[in-house]
Parts: sequence; C-alpha cells; structure tokens
Amino acid sequence: MHTTPRFLQGVYSFEGKGLDRPGLVDGTLSYVVPDGVVAQPVYFRGGNASAELICVVLMRDGQPMRYFPIGARSDVHVPLRVVEDLDSGTGIEVHVAAPAGVSGTVIVDLGLVEV
Repeated sequence: MHTTPRFLQGVYSFEGKGLDRPGLVDGTLSYVVPDGVVAQPVYFRGGNASAELICVVLMRDGQPMRYFPIGARSDVHVPLRVVEDLDSGTGIEVHVAAPAGVSGTVIVDLGLVEV
C-alpha cells in the first residue's frame, strides 16, 4: 500500500477574538483531500507563546472536528493515528481561538497521511 505524508506546519501570529470565535490562522493551513484517496490525521503538535490559554481548532468542511487546548507558554502533542478517515474532497483548516485582545504566536504541526 502506497501512502503519502502531508503536513500543515509553521509559526504564525494570531489575534484573539474570543474563545468562542475561532479564526483561520493562515491560508497555508488548509488542505483538501485529493480525489481517489483517503487521508488520516496522524498527530498534532502545537505550541503557544502567549501568556493566555488558547485553543487550536481543526475544522472539517467548516465545522469543528477537534479542539486542542494549549496552555500559556506551553505545548501539546496528541497522537491521532486511526482516529478517523477523511474522504476525498474533505477540507481541513487550522483555526485558533483565544481570549479577545490576546495576541501571540502559535506553532502548528499537523501530520496527515494519504492512503
């Protein structure tokens, strides 16, 4: 079986609008599963350089799929292997929710594999 790894990763600035109002971190943190394949999230690693709790939200087709809270000046590593399949055409985006007015830097590393 042939698999292809895909990564959404980088260091990004954010401005919080409220923990209940996640916003797209950056347009480069978007991925659409190609036709004819299935993708699986493998892991999420993230870091938060701000002085407040934030939440990275993995959105699937515009709806929240997974929430990853990251404490102030902290990090998280969550294995996701075989949690669920993402069918062809499914869109994934990485959003951040933070208290209103909080700004900072988030480090994102989301690994997926296309099967």
